[in-house]
Amino acid sequence: MRYRDLGKTGLKVSEIGLGAEWLERHKAEEVKAVIDCCEEQGINILDCWMAEPNVRSNIGKAIAGKREKWIIQGHFGSTWQDGQYVRTREMDKVRAAFEDLLTRLGTDYIDLGMIHFVDEEAEFHRIMEGEFLAYVKEQKEKGVIRHIGMSTHNPKVGKLAAMSGEIEMLLFSINPAFDLLPASEDMNTYFAEDYDENLGGIHPDRADLYQTCERLGVGINVMKGYAGGRLFSAASSPFGVALTPVQCIHYALTRPAVASILAGYDTPEHVMDAVAYETASEEEKDYANVLAKAPRHAYSGQCTYCGHCAPCPAGIDIAMVNKLYDLAAMQEQVPASIKAHYEALPANAKDCIACGGCEERCPFGVRVTEKMEKAQDLFG
Repeated sequence: MRYRDLGKTGLKVSEIGLGAEWLERHKAEEVKAVIDCCEEQGINILDCWMAEPNVRSNIGKAIAGKREKWIIQGHFGSTWQDGQYVRTREMDKVRAAFEDLLTRLGTDYIDLGMIHFVDEEAEFHRIMEGEFLAYVKEQKEKGVIRHIGMSTHNPKVGKLAAMSGEIEMLLFSINPAFDLLPASEDMNTYFAEDYDENLGGIHPDRADLYQTCERLGVGINVMKGYAGGRLFSAASSPFGVALTPVQCIHYALTRPAVASILAGYDTPEHVMDAVAYETASEEEKDYANVLAKAPRHAYSGQCTYCGHCAPCPAGIDIAMVNKLYDLAAMQEQVPASIKAHYEALPANAKDCIACGGCEERCPFGVRVTEKMEKAQDLFG
């Protein structure tokens, strides 16, 4: 298992994680089997947003005696009322549900205290300016949580969070289908049966979020990396072609700022399907050729940092130069940290010999030579 830095938190998380939602429908021994398998495979991060009492207790039993092996994301605002999940900002219910989470997980701290499910900009501001954030910060001061995070499906809310100075990391929904879409305050938009036929490539709202998080050191953990399984079938995928779990994982893990993808598992076999990514070949990971040739919404003309442009005869890491250019170009002035990273590369845009081999290999038809010229002009 490979591990990545989660932004500036100081935490190193497994790049494949456990999104525990599916465990809600399983008995204690089945939950333990999945968690034991995750642990054996080197997975060290789990997200428990669910408020249902039994699943919380079952997870707590499964990690009993080995709490220190897990980085836990626990959520503020996910509650269980009258036998069902309710997202709330009522502070008495928020406090009680969070105390219940600690008790049932059998722990006195949560590594990543997540402000749960914020998709509306107005609600974001209410939370950040009111007693909700004050309570979360109080828990951090007491050591009950170690870091403050937020979960959202809206890239505009995600950017506000990243720029706030209070939110250290995000739980955000990333997959090739969702990345087509503009920001929305209605999560159901992402699961629409049909997308606007004119959509293609990563929407600027989402690219802006990823670049902002990368620049500011706000780590992203990924949810909904499979789009609820929709991407596994050509019939249900908006692209009209099927992707594999390994391809979906690779797509998510190649977005800027991403540290881990938290997949859902019903069985140990599902865990093994995901961790197969760790030993997969480049051909098995290759989502780029699939998306470039898709009958609908094909990505075109946009660098996704997939690496198909390599090898460069001048030794340029083209994907990295493109990523640094994209990060810098969105600023009024080139940030010193990005310029330093660029200048530390063994070869950069000034070394481009304009041979065009990269453009022949790029499945998305990116004008790489032109991009290298722009990078040279920007960085000098």
